[in-house]
Amino acid sequence: MPIPVPISVSTAPHSQPAGKVYLVGAGTGCIAHLTMQAHDLLRQAEVLVYDALVGDDLMGLVPDYCEQILVGKRGGLPSTPQTEINQILVEQARQGRQVIRLKSGDPFIFGRSAAEIQALTEAGCNFEVVPGLSSALTAPLLVGIPLTDPVLSRCFAVATAHEPDALDWESLSQLETLVLLMAAKQLPEIIEQLLRHGRALETPIAVIRWAGQPEQQIWTGTLGNILRQTEHQPLSPAVIVIGEVVRLRPYLSGGTAQ
Repeated sequence: MPIPVPISVSTAPHSQPAGKVYLVGAGTGCIAHLTMQAHDLLRQAEVLVYDALVGDDLMGLVPDYCEQILVGKRGGLPSTPQTEINQILVEQARQGRQVIRLKSGDPFIFGRSAAEIQALTEAGCNFEVVPGLSSALTAPLLVGIPLTDPVLSRCFAVATAHEPDALDWESLSQLETLVLLMAAKQLPEIIEQLLRHGRALETPIAVIRWAGQPEQQIWTGTLGNILRQTEHQPLSPAVIVIGEVVRLRPYLSGGTAQ
């Protein structure tokens, strides 16, 4: 006669299914410049935590049931404190939801991802970083400005001008090509610093606004005249390119760049 095996009944509460946070780069903010992985993740999102610079067409990819949380992050305008964003991500992941933290450009280029990853790690939450096309690379390309050239530019640097006093202008001014993000409001200070450290008034400069979006605009000139050209113009969000490569635009834009 078989011996009955005692059945163990657990009284512990059911564990919450594991959620996951994807830190996704939105590129320029339009579908055309989105990676396939990012596209697929947006189609499956349960929660979307997104920045202000993300295009409306990307919002159309998420399911109807997806909860959308705008957290700002646009220069000069009110935005959600980083600590609060961290808390939102942790809370949503702990509820077992698939969370997309959608950032403009690439998450690891001035995207403040480290603080969010640290918060998720400390909370024991799963996460994954999904690359995106940085505006530092795509904005010049979309208007026909190459960042490198065998003669005019053998190197380039990317910097944020959010805090211009923190930059080493003596070193930056020596580079052949300089790309500045979050720099529109600091344009007068940028020009002053470059001129003070040896760049000529005739140095070419391009200001690219809303790269990749229908509203895309570009102003080209020199350090000596760009302020007059852009006076009273809303420039943000903009990518600024400084160097001789700007002169190549008429030959490489193909007549398609605005």
